[in-house]
Amino acid sequence: MKLLVVEDDATTGTYIARGLREEGHTVDLVTEGREGLFQATSGSYDVLIVDRMLPEVDGLTLVKTLRGAGNTTPVLFLTAMGSVDDRISGLNAGGDDYLVKPFAFGELSARVAALARRPQAIEQETVLRAGDLEMHLITRKVTRAGQNIDLLPREFALLEHLLRRKGRVQTRTMLLEAVWDISFDPMTNVVETHVSRLRAKVDKPFERELIQTVRGAGYRIDG
Repeated sequence: MKLLVVEDDATTGTYIARGLREEGHTVDLVTEGREGLFQATSGSYDVLIVDRMLPEVDGLTLVKTLRGAGNTTPVLFLTAMGSVDDRISGLNAGGDDYLVKPFAFGELSARVAALARRPQAIEQETVLRAGDLEMHLITRKVTRAGQNIDLLPREFALLEHLLRRKGRVQTRTMLLEAVWDISFDPMTNVVETHVSRLRAKVDKPFERELIQTVRGAGYRIDG
């Protein structure tokens, strides 16, 4: 297998890379997030092993960016951040597995092998749709009925999250964690405000409303 390890601790990174190479794998090792993102998008890897606390670009942002660009390479988060909320935020960001430091190398190797065995999508999804609404993930262009819709980065992230889960209700807590990376209730109306702004751009100028409020539950986008 061809593996990418993104780990800023030189001792840990060298230990992982050496062990995986001894098992016969090809391993690239980088020590900061920006370089890791570049490597992940320019190389063809079977599995990515990513620390969360990285310089330049943190691990969560790295993986979210990859998923937003349609990259489906399996990701194993390897990190000292081991609380339940940490695990949830890592998986919600697009991680496929989560291993907490300190770790046994044998378990790391087994988890990497398990991720590599998972069937991968034949074609990466680069366009999300709901009705006449289209979101192009690579160009970050959003249109409805052929008309361009200009979205701010957080509005784009919110719409993308809803589109990826089309037809499923997303609670306020789910949206806070996925779009704002907040694992607690900040006691503000930030979700409601952004949903309202998104509706003004995506729904108000058109006849049919796509973004639905499910009373007492959350929001859902229909298509």
